[in-house]
This record gives sequence, structure tokens and C-alpha cells, in this order.
Amino acid sequence: MREEHDAPLAGLTTMRVGGPAARLVTVTTTDELVDAVREVDDADEPLLVVSGGSNLLIADEGFAGTVVRVATSGITVESADQCGGATVRVAAGEVWDDVVVRAVAEGWAGVEALSGIPGCAGATPIQNVGAYGQEVAQTIAQVRVWDRREEQVRTFANADCAFTYRHSLFKATSRYVVLDVVFQLRIGTMSEPVGYAALAQGLGVAEGERVPLADARAAVLEQRRRRGMVLDPADHDTWSCGSFFTNPVLSPQAYAALQDRAQARLGAEAPPEFPAPDGMVKTSAAWLIDKAGFTKGYGLPGPAALSTKHTLALTNRGGAKAADVLALAREVRDGVQEAFGVTLVNEPVLVGLTL
Repeated sequence: MREEHDAPLAGLTTMRVGGPAARLVTVTTTDELVDAVREVDDADEPLLVVSGGSNLLIADEGFAGTVVRVATSGITVESADQCGGATVRVAAGEVWDDVVVRAVAEGWAGVEALSGIPGCAGATPIQNVGAYGQEVAQTIAQVRVWDRREEQVRTFANADCAFTYRHSLFKATSRYVVLDVVFQLRIGTMSEPVGYAALAQGLGVAEGERVPLADARAAVLEQRRRRGMVLDPADHDTWSCGSFFTNPVLSPQAYAALQDRAQARLGAEAPPEFPAPDGMVKTSAAWLIDKAGFTKGYGLPGPAALSTKHTLALTNRGGAKAADVLALAREVRDGVQEAFGVTLVNEPVLVGLTL
């Protein structure tokens, strides 16, 4: 366990903004993680848990409490056979893409479409990370956590995690700190059915077909790079939190109202429409942003601007402050609301900030 004071936090986030932590504790084992969180709670001090920092926007004033940085490691195969698949326990601090690399190499199918996503494994169940037709909810068997209220380790089965689109039981509260995640993966050399049109097109197959795991990973990385969604220190389009806004999920009545607003503004062009649970309709945040007038590169030359590759990414062009990013986010959110009557919801966690 390593302790620092007045420690910079910007470098621990992919957005690369934010002030210092009063105290930063880096933990490398699960026991250290539990002990550090318990110590902060016993002292009744503010706590912020950080792992990969890929879904985090921290205020320029920093964090006036203790930041616990999760740097735990370990990928343990608990069982593996053709009938039951591979049961794999992953420490919260493992880099997520390293987990995907291991899965593809071992012939474990189910997370290949989640290649290139920044951050660590422990964060994946919190917001039910998903991309290109896959979500971690499809392969998570258990999530082991430290319950700060009951001061004990608890294990949640998949059905108890309340997974929905980019949400879970763990995102709704600060009560639980993820210690490790157990994945149940199919053993085989072929991917899960390709469930995303652009990915299928890139692979030259029809939606629903399977391809070799390595091919699926390569195609996903190619798609993500084209959108500036694979971290590259030399590319400011990747200095972001990824998608800053979630895709809106609307009632049929709200979607009909959106259609009317879109027709009045754009003519025959209709907003994207995808089925969602309980009869709801999901539409595209990127489409709404673009059609509201915020095109790729909006805000350049900076210091904060939309990515030149993808309108959903708010980026740091090299010298941005958190206040600059937040101002751009408000401008985009309010512009979409004015144009289409839909309020976008931020995906990253805002620390010391309010959108």
C-alpha cells in the first residue's frame, strides 16, 4: 500500500483533467483495498475509488478526501470444460483489455466485442459496460464486493445485480466496492453471433454469424480506432471519457414527440429507433448531437471540443480544465434539449461537478 498527499489526479484519468487529492492510497491486493476503504469509513472521511479513470471527470479543485486507487491484479481460472465453459475470476484492478486479450488467446468467447474499452475489470459491472452488441451482463456470473454499510464481503449473482442499459445495482449507490468479478465464458474458437451491423459489414459477414475470435477482436479495434475510442497518447481525440452521453431510452409517446420535432427540423429524416425492454425505444445520442448542430470537431481549436471522429466524445485538446469540458457538455446537452426536447444524461461519473 502506498500513500501520497496532495497527489495529482489528472494523470489517473483518460480525460487528463482534475485537481489533486488530499490523500491518495494505492492498493495492490484485495485485503489492502478492504483495509483502505474501511479506514476511510471509520474516520468518516470522503472517499473516492478510482481504477482505470476512463469514466471519470474530476473537478479542477480536486478531491478533499481520500482517493483509493485500485491496482489489484489476477486472472484465475476456477473451472473450464466444454459443458460449463470457463469460469474466470478477475481482480478489480486488472486492465479490461488485457482480460479480453487473454480470453481471445485462451478461446473464451463472450467478451471479444468489448475489445479496446479502456478502464479496469472492476468497473465493468458498475455501468454494465457494453459495445458492438455485447454487454458484460451477458457473461458475468458473480460480483464480489465490500459492503461498506454492513462491513463485510458479499457476493452478488448475476440476477441480483439489476443489470440494465449502462446501469446496475452498483451504479445506483456508493455502498459497494467491487473486489473481483467472475465471468462465465463459452469455450470455443468462434465468436458469439455478431450483433452489430457496422461490425458485421467490416467483417464481411451477415449479422448473427460467428467469426474467429481474433478476427472479431481485430474488427472491433478497427471500428473503435476509426471513432477515436482506442487510447493513444498522441491523439487528442482519445483524451476523453469515451461516450459522454448515454443513448436515450424513451417511451413510445416520447419517441413519437421526438419524431415530430425531427420532422419539423430536418424533413423526412427520422431519428434512429431500436427496441428496448418494457416496450421502450432507444435512440442515438450521437445522431441527436449531430443533428442539433454539434458536428465532429465542434469547439476546436479547444481547449475542449467534440472529437473529430465521433460526436459522442468530449475531448481535451491538451490544455483543457474540467470547467472547459463541463461547459461544452452543458452546451451540447442544452442544444439537444432545445432542438429535440430530449435531455441527454452523462455517462461518466462527475466528481465535485454538476451538469
